[in-house]
Amino acid sequence: MTAAASLQDISTTVVLVGAGKMGVALLEGWLVRGLDPARIAVVEPHPSPAVAALAARGLRLNPDLRSLHAGVMIVAVKPQVAADVLPSLAPPIGADTVVVSIMAGKPLKFLQAALPAGTAVVRTMPNTPAAIGRGITVAVPSAQANAAQRTLAGRLLAAAGDVEWIADEALMDAVTAVSGSGPAYVFLLAEALAKAGAAAGLPAALAEKLARVTVAGAGELLHRSAEDAAALRKNVTSPGGTTAAALEVLMADDGIEPLMERAVGAAARRSRELGG
Repeated sequence: MTAAASLQDISTTVVLVGAGKMGVALLEGWLVRGLDPARIAVVEPHPSPAVAALAARGLRLNPDLRSLHAGVMIVAVKPQVAADVLPSLAPPIGADTVVVSIMAGKPLKFLQAALPAGTAVVRTMPNTPAAIGRGITVAVPSAQANAAQRTLAGRLLAAAGDVEWIADEALMDAVTAVSGSGPAYVFLLAEALAKAGAAAGLPAALAEKLARVTVAGAGELLHRSAEDAAALRKNVTSPGGTTAAALEVLMADDGIEPLMERAVGAAARRSRELGG
């Protein structure tokens, strides 16, 4: 599934519930990829001026849900309000509707209990680089979601980046810990690198720029390269050189690998707690 795939052929109604950052990222991706605005209905009590302006292009903003039949409904509200919001979404949901949740921590059983009986549901975990079309979303379907519904959901999710499907919902806690929370770990790396540069004598502003551009550039190189992260690391490392000296510290028995394992483990445990 490629993020650049055209959506021009989609003829069903796509209902987006919640137009916050993640919802808007998906919406913008759909429009860029040719989804007809007239096929989109957005439910958002407090739309941004940009979202409100799309109504002039044919997008339906806050329509009467009883007037709609949703082929796909994307639920992008905060998980704290899910119990109140989900029951109100029943009118446009039919036997052929697939409901796609991008709410963190809400398992399939919760979603199925709050929606009309038998509704096909897909639970997903996206991450924040979706805002620039470079995210990754992991999706797990309910037993009611058929192949065509999974394909349609995947095409819409791919507007924000790569999509991976799993069959075991229990893996979503680890997914959350690695890719859902992962951008924060990378940002922390940039922060720590900047602080270390300043401690080594660099002016703070220069240290911050060097760290920011280095992390961003290395990430882009990893994205474009056919080589894995370990190979790219080795390519930068000359025996006995400066990089090797730094990596000796980072790869020590108490270095970054066991620290990252503990961090991901802590995030996964917290995800399980939040999911009940």
